[in-house]
Amino acid sequence: MDRRTVITGMGVRAPGGAGTKSFFELLSSGRTSTRRISFFDPSPFRSQVAAECDFDPEASGLTRREIRRMDRATQLAVVAGREAVADSGLEAAGLDPGRVAVSVGTAVGATTSLEREYLVLSDTGHDWFVDPGYASPHLFDYFVPSAIAAEVAWIAGAEGPAAIVSSGCTSGLDSVGYGHQLIKEGSADVVLAGATDAPISPIAVACFDAIKATTPRNDDAEHASRPFDRTRNGFVLAEGAAMLVLEEYEHARRRGARIIAEINGYATRCNAYHMTGLKPDGREMAEAINAALAEASMDGDAVDYVNAHGSGTKQNDRHETAAFKRALGEHAYRTPVSSIKSMIGHSLGAIGSIELVACALAIENDMVPPTANLTEADPECDLDYVPIEARDQRVDTVLSVGSGFGGFQSAMLLSRAGNGS
Repeated sequence: MDRRTVITGMGVRAPGGAGTKSFFELLSSGRTSTRRISFFDPSPFRSQVAAECDFDPEASGLTRREIRRMDRATQLAVVAGREAVADSGLEAAGLDPGRVAVSVGTAVGATTSLEREYLVLSDTGHDWFVDPGYASPHLFDYFVPSAIAAEVAWIAGAEGPAAIVSSGCTSGLDSVGYGHQLIKEGSADVVLAGATDAPISPIAVACFDAIKATTPRNDDAEHASRPFDRTRNGFVLAEGAAMLVLEEYEHARRRGARIIAEINGYATRCNAYHMTGLKPDGREMAEAINAALAEASMDGDAVDYVNAHGSGTKQNDRHETAAFKRALGEHAYRTPVSSIKSMIGHSLGAIGSIELVACALAIENDMVPPTANLTEADPECDLDYVPIEARDQRVDTVLSVGSGFGGFQSAMLLSRAGNGS
């Protein structure tokens, strides 16, 4: 029997609001949530802007013990996971725990806590030999990213496969893709899948400064993220998390679940070329798109909206534009494309899952989110990028793509329930 994967619950913690309702309001209004970094003094850095979550873990339902035990990225994942499970209506008592799996993506794990602990142990870097007597008892959990998957598994009562997927900035797509594959192959009936990252820390900002990947537009933080705009000059670092409840279609149907969307196809490729460089022809991303379409038994003409990676770097936006043309042909010119990173920044491994929630909301509400701050057209980026304002239109099938350091290129297709293969 052909097993199908559907989405029956979603939870998100993103810059600009908490929960899927406020996230949708941000997307539909075209509001940006980028600002000057407030977590620490950013003045020594080239890029001083970010998209921070206004996140109070205690107000979000975490106990003080949980807050002390968990890194910020784990906290975001757990809160988003609880929201997704509640949204799905799943009851643990009615599930076989061995058939429930977890798949969590992250690019940089517990960066925030690891940097904090290093500063404590080394007396803010003054001591070459650190004093282990000052170490947090939870340091091991910060050091091993699998702790994030364990925490998420506990909230879902999941005793099936549990994995961390870390493939850089495609982690959030690939973690959901892995969950989709677990369902299709029969290893699980329910998967809590998604991604989280909280990288707004001095060490991460310094790393991206060194390679000039982030924007130096510090005097206008609100408009600093400008995907596909002629004046774009780098991405805006962000944080966040999103978790989705994936279910085998018949399992969801039997319990009368609300089916938000169906995952029809997924594929990932690597260009085996360069850690950060992208060829302008977009071949590798196009191959991932074509493979996802093949799994879905769809032609490119079926795509109603493309959720772009759209980081706002010169080479990425050029690469993507070429990939869409290569994979979709003339239909690329008729298809709206947008980047929500223009509003919520780039949360590294988390963003792919956050964008999948945006795609599902686009299908549910027949709304294409805009590319904010797109005011000057770039002749090299000549598709319909939905500038400034959201667009009301029928959306049955969405293509979401991701691009990551290391040459990773991933693509996923979501469709309205009953509209896919």
